[in-house]
Amino acid sequence: MRRNSILAIALLLSASAFAQRAPEKIINKSLITHRMQSFGKEVMSPERLWKLGRVSAEGLSPDGTQLIYGVSNYNFDENKSEKNLFVVALNGGTPLQFTSEAGGESLLHIEDNGDAIYSYKGQLWRKNIKGGEAKQLTDVDGGLENVKFSPDGKHILFSKSVLVNKNHSVDKYADLSKSNVYIYDDLDYRHWDSFNDGRFNHPFVASYDQGKVNEAIDLLAEEPYYSPQAPFGGAEDFAWSPDGKSVLYVCKKKFGKDYAQSTNTDIYRYDLNSKRTTNLTEGMNGYDTNPMYNTDGGMLAWLSMKTDGYEADKNDIVLWDAAADINLNLTAHWDGTINSFTWSKDNRKIYFIAPVKGTVQLFEVAIPANLKNRALPKIQQLSEGQFDITGIVGETKEGLVVTSTTLTQATEVYLYDLKSKKLNPITKVNDEAYAQIAPTKVEGRFSKASDGQDLFSWVIYPPDFDPTKKYPTLLFCQGGPQSATTQSYSFRWNFQLMASQGYIVIAPNRRGMPGWGVKWNEDISEDWGGQSIRDYLSAIDDLAKEPYVDNERIGAVGASYGGYSVFMLAGVHEGRFKSFISHCGLFDMTSWYGTTEELFFANHDLGGPYWDKANEKTYTAFNPINHVDKWDTPILIFQGGKDYRVPIGQGLEAFQAARLKDVKSRLVYLPEENHWVLSGHNAQVWQREFFGWLKETL
Repeated sequence: MRRNSILAIALLLSASAFAQRAPEKIINKSLITHRMQSFGKEVMSPERLWKLGRVSAEGLSPDGTQLIYGVSNYNFDENKSEKNLFVVALNGGTPLQFTSEAGGESLLHIEDNGDAIYSYKGQLWRKNIKGGEAKQLTDVDGGLENVKFSPDGKHILFSKSVLVNKNHSVDKYADLSKSNVYIYDDLDYRHWDSFNDGRFNHPFVASYDQGKVNEAIDLLAEEPYYSPQAPFGGAEDFAWSPDGKSVLYVCKKKFGKDYAQSTNTDIYRYDLNSKRTTNLTEGMNGYDTNPMYNTDGGMLAWLSMKTDGYEADKNDIVLWDAAADINLNLTAHWDGTINSFTWSKDNRKIYFIAPVKGTVQLFEVAIPANLKNRALPKIQQLSEGQFDITGIVGETKEGLVVTSTTLTQATEVYLYDLKSKKLNPITKVNDEAYAQIAPTKVEGRFSKASDGQDLFSWVIYPPDFDPTKKYPTLLFCQGGPQSATTQSYSFRWNFQLMASQGYIVIAPNRRGMPGWGVKWNEDISEDWGGQSIRDYLSAIDDLAKEPYVDNERIGAVGASYGGYSVFMLAGVHEGRFKSFISHCGLFDMTSWYGTTEELFFANHDLGGPYWDKANEKTYTAFNPINHVDKWDTPILIFQGGKDYRVPIGQGLEAFQAARLKDVKSRLVYLPEENHWVLSGHNAQVWQREFFGWLKETL
């Protein structure tokens, strides 16, 4: 459901062993109606998709000449991923494999002498980027997470789980070690995909000397608060001051019902000498995250949302000048919302990435010479094109090292040349694989929404698309609901894969998506079943006018809010669609409000609880369950057993209603999956059922 949830967490996988176990041609034959080829190339298949290496940019050497990046590959026989690190020169050359141990390594930083400090199995290791043997530095019981070194290397900041409340019976009753009971007096009893056992991630500071970690100080000792944030926060929630005298951590210091209904995270500074903690963002009521000092420590920047309880509010960059002790919102005057940022090396500007018109691009904002003047700083868009910039790795003399995707290209690392305005590839992990895959054309399309507004969509066409033929067509409904549909690359909701099975796919930038102004983004709140649903119908109706769209073979698919959209469309589509697929969709807003965990989201987007008559429209006209009487179209329903964002009852209720109405329907229950599908084998089942259903019903 959350905007940031789509950026995150999935296992990074590929499938080198799978080809020996199950030949692709046999599998593909059961998945698609016919095989399309383009100059002898094979179409994208679920198996080929999972063979791709998944690239992560880990960091640059201090001189800006070397990149360490990670590649995760999926082993189908073992149903797990294997991540290794590689080193490559930014100016070209052959990448060298840096790690090869079984498991996953993550870079922490590279020292001036070329020694890379990385994390492996919870411990710290050292190895020079030029080669040599790796040396284990630490042997800390329970391991270290989210490690950040002080500038002088003499202290470390890290996190670990701490038992604060005895919610689990084995902790509360030591003599009942075989019991498995949870006891709660308040909310936040479960989150995302796990029940709260009374353990909280806390930040710790300790002195450090050549692998020896001395006694650590718990900065939240005995407090029932999370830092990093649960469930997806990481090392970006921590920062050292450049002088090494203090640390910053992000925390929402609320508990129980208050925690479940608030987004008010703050940035706290802990002084190592005085051991005093100061709230730097007191009085700022929304999310305050990602603190980052400039190089001399004179200024601190962070991402800030204004409204408590609104998790998709406009995200701004706020700057604090230490000398003047004043704050300035650098982007308050800009009609957009920010994903992430980094300081320029000269401290004169901040680079950031943000969604804009169906893509995610690079921007810069100038730092005012005098914050006291409150002058509106200049904001400039740096990049433009049919691609997403998904992260900023670092700055070099030539430009910015970034990660980038397109709808038909998974993450790779590039150098964005600030002079030529071009993306130059640094990594080419999947080039060989894509060279063997038939291309799918992607085009932008504008249509008119029902209220006369311009509505943009991405349209993805099958390989060897022939406009004289007719094709089955899929309307993709995005989740979030305030998540952008851009040039991102998914390993499940993969538009290239869908198109390669012979479908045209249209993905509208309907109301509620960032990149089209703050108002457009906000318009979906308390209007879930209104204009955004009409936007979907406007987009598919417009595309359906094309002679190559088979109007007797149109389907709608989506997950989360997209799954809700499918359930809503099933009751209001008036014969447009011949098949539906909903993954973890919201079906009954009343029961969903009573079982979801992040109530701040429900309170803001639905208007509040079902017992408040002011929210009646949300729970009646905009409630899919109230339109089931019109359901008459085949529907496939996916539901995760450990999905506590959209709990299991939603999918079960929808399936039961469909069967009792004798609507052709199918339930695919994934007991070990959460809101997503993370297991490789389960993902293959998901794809086979997805395309098998479309073959049956379209």
